[in-house]
Amino acid sequence: MSKQTSLRKYGKQSKKPKGQRLFVELPQTPIRIQPTRAVDDDEIEEKSVLEELTNKISTIKIDDENSIPTDSPRRFPRRKTQHVPLDLPRVESTKLQTPRVPSPPISDNLEVPEEPELLETEDSKAGLQILSWPEICPPGDRIVKIAEASYAEVYRVSNERGTSIIKVIRMESPIKPQTKAQQKSGLVDEEARSESDVNGELKISEWLADIPGFVVYKERYIVQGKTCKELLETHQAFHKKAKRQDPDRLQFYPSPSRYLDDTKFLVVELGDAGTALENFDLESADQLWDIFFHVAIALARAEAHIEFEHRDLHEGNLCIRKVGDPISPEDRQGTSRFGFSGLEITILDYGLSRAHADYEIQGSQPIAYDLERDLSIFTSEHAPQCEVYRRMRSFLLRGDRICIPPQNHKKPYEEGVDGPITWARHEPYTNVLWLAYIYEWMVTEFKGLKKELNAFKRLTKELWTYLDPDADDSVPSFGSASDVVRFALESGWIEEDQLMGVREEIEKSILSILTIDDTGKALQEDGYVESPMRRSPRRRQQNAL
Repeated sequence: MSKQTSLRKYGKQSKKPKGQRLFVELPQTPIRIQPTRAVDDDEIEEKSVLEELTNKISTIKIDDENSIPTDSPRRFPRRKTQHVPLDLPRVESTKLQTPRVPSPPISDNLEVPEEPELLETEDSKAGLQILSWPEICPPGDRIVKIAEASYAEVYRVSNERGTSIIKVIRMESPIKPQTKAQQKSGLVDEEARSESDVNGELKISEWLADIPGFVVYKERYIVQGKTCKELLETHQAFHKKAKRQDPDRLQFYPSPSRYLDDTKFLVVELGDAGTALENFDLESADQLWDIFFHVAIALARAEAHIEFEHRDLHEGNLCIRKVGDPISPEDRQGTSRFGFSGLEITILDYGLSRAHADYEIQGSQPIAYDLERDLSIFTSEHAPQCEVYRRMRSFLLRGDRICIPPQNHKKPYEEGVDGPITWARHEPYTNVLWLAYIYEWMVTEFKGLKKELNAFKRLTKELWTYLDPDADDSVPSFGSASDVVRFALESGWIEEDQLMGVREEIEKSILSILTIDDTGKALQEDGYVESPMRRSPRRRQQNAL
């Protein structure tokens, strides 16, 4: 790291409106079948009067430049009054609002269907809308299972109006017991989520909503009851494909054929962020640069903003979407390696995450999933990412890079370097471990030219030296995603202007290059602080390397 003579601050105040800076336009929400409501005679008469007044108003001449078109299409179906849960964090809807169009005349002889009886449950009292599976995927809609996250299944629902992603989380509710065939096949039912766990995840999603790179939640509701045929078919197709790719893969989610009338799910509806990284063909080095540093920048911003740790950032929890054409080398300037692939990357699933929006307020508490509740996540070896879970826990126990083997993760809340293990503590090195995992996964799965891959690995050799979780303890280590972003800035891979677009104080906190003196200590305006590069990932002493 080169020595700096003054404190450099990155990030400039954008003049664009906040909404334009912080959000991308989300795809349209698929239409849903809405229960019709009985209309009484007084309301019919009232609508007729309003319609007559509307017709009279429409005959009034208006100047062309001030006139309002009345035939503009409605991009979204109009729903009943939006229910906002009382016990869950509120997330502002990103749907476009359209003018109300006058209703057509209602005949006195029209037979109005009766309103279906709604389920009277604690969820409806709390404000969450209750839907059935046939309403989630009515005739004409297409539903495809695309991924499995921690404690949730992920589906894509689409129709002629657009596409949405739904994350389906089974709440504490009954399901049919496993058949002998299901037991023999190795079906392992994923644990149902408690209300407190779901509330924590949704609260974190609210805190992340204005940080680029994280998904924006559109809506949430309860789905209850037996499955529809389409859901069962896509569930079966997903696992047949998974078995072909990995014959030893276990099935962790119950077959929809086991749903009962009282089986209940929380469904979170998201914008379509594209294809999961595990299903995306990496074909150019530009894609490697962009995916890695899009994720690093998003994590760095979240670290500074809410002390965020994802803790489950494998290839299934990153989505890739093509939003533009790649920029050819002839049209590039400077040394930047970032921003030329035309890809947009979105981070999903905060089921195991930790965050603390009010960390500067004394006495405030973070939100963190307690991984000590189920140590099987550390003893399992069914997938490559299981080693990262063990590395996170080993770091809490030892404070270094040594990874404790699976058989030694048997005692919950063991004594670590800072006392008994608690996942509420902020340890941003966990983000570094997942960045290292993503780097290795992409290099292994790259399907482009070998020449491009070798060039990428050669240019990022020093970066990997500090990322490598198996490096010797004498090798300096990144301690956070913010350190990774600083390194990329100093290397010239990312331009300062590419980091504009969020709150200025976030940029100042993660993108300022610290001044390093000859002793290796970092110097800021108010004195010495710890160096961003250390020989151990743990931050325990200010003057220790």
